[in-house]
Amino acid sequence: MKNIARRKFMHLSAAAVAGLVVVPSREAKSQDMPMLAESDPVAQSLKYTHDANAVDPASRANPAAEQNCSNCALIQGDEGATWRPCQIFPGKLVNNNGWCAVWAPKA
Repeated sequence: MKNIARRKFMHLSAAAVAGLVVVPSREAKSQDMPMLAESDPVAQSLKYTHDANAVDPASRANPAAEQNCSNCALIQGDEGATWRPCQIFPGKLVNNNGWCAVWAPKA
């Protein structure tokens, strides 16, 4: 099994707990959700950006130029959609071409 960095583990654990705590009163549909703003405090704390190309690959925890929301294990929704739900930002949509510090490769 591959070792996970402690900080990465804490980020993923916090996201999982947040997902369990949030219980919507009705089923949310992606077209009802607002788009995540880069100025959002949670987005800023996780270094979210709408354009993954704007982030230096060397500054990432798992350096790779091809990291973006579309190939992250935490993204949800339809593959072809430009804006999709993400487990890290409940109730908000992220750009398919975006990136944040919690990026995790799809299994």
